[in-house]
Amino acid sequence: MLTHRIETVVSENRSLILRGLPFRPGERVEVVILSRPRGKVGKTRYPLRGKPIRYIRPFDSVAEDEWQVLR
Repeated sequence: MLTHRIETVVSENRSLILRGLPFRPGERVEVVILSRPRGKVGKTRYPLRGKPIRYIRPFDSVAEDEWQVLR
C-alpha cells in the first residue's frame, strides 16, 4: 500500500484539484481529508521543556517517616 501526502488549500468554490499523483490511471485509491489547525491551539504540548530544574535539598531522604520498618 502506497501512501501519498499533499497539503493544499480549498478553493473559493470548495473544491480540490490534485495533480501529479503517483498512481496509475484506473487504480483504486482511498481519499481521506483532514483539516489542519489554523494556529497554535491552547497551551503548548510540553510546557516545561527547556525550563531549568532546581533541586531543593537533593540529598535528604524522601518520605522517611512513611516506612513501616523505621516505626
